[in-house]
Amino acid sequence: MRRLILFDVDGTLLSTNGQAGRAIGLALRETLGTAGPIDGYAFAGKTDPQIVFELTALAGLTRSEVEPRLEEIFDRYCSRLSSMLTPDNTRALPGVLEILAELARRAEVAVGLLTGNIRSGAEIKLRAAGIGDRFATGAFGSDHEDRNRLVPIARARARDLWGTDFEGPSTVVIGDAEADIRCARAGGARAVAVASSKTSREKLAALAPDALLDSLDSPEALEALLGTG
Repeated sequence: MRRLILFDVDGTLLSTNGQAGRAIGLALRETLGTAGPIDGYAFAGKTDPQIVFELTALAGLTRSEVEPRLEEIFDRYCSRLSSMLTPDNTRALPGVLEILAELARRAEVAVGLLTGNIRSGAEIKLRAAGIGDRFATGAFGSDHEDRNRLVPIARARARDLWGTDFEGPSTVVIGDAEADIRCARAGGARAVAVASSKTSREKLAALAPDALLDSLDSPEALEALLGTG
């Protein structure tokens, strides 16, 4: 093993066509009576706990009021997510199936996740998109509210699983948001940005990622992930 490639989920691997945002809104309303100003809220790059605390703070609730209900909120969220996501509204994005198949053929590459999703939420989304069995490990929003703390967690789990220390740029973080680039930088990893969702190519380019792709369907995608371009 020479390289650990960590994929973001929403906007990088798949799209739920807004169903995930609706599910968290329903869970917040059912648990706390409010989802705050969720219409127009920018979800990109944020961890699920961060989203909950930001929305409820904007609704006037304190962290101490919300934190004891967090498990209940996420239980309701996952229940809603499971019932709402179908193959009709949740899909792998262009190039994803092909790039995952190619990486799986390479013995020197370990593939995992680095996502703001809580683990159970990520698993539900990946199953709905037909790619639930492609990732052996990862780091999740349920591991830490601060996305910038997730690279070391993912590396430690990969080391336990594969017996390799994926230090420095031997770890690659790929995502569609500015926060993904910042997260990679915080962990000393290689940053690959993909302009496949709501964050513009210009905004991603401004943070100078190591590689910038239009999508995972780009001819340069494999070279970018393997760190040779």
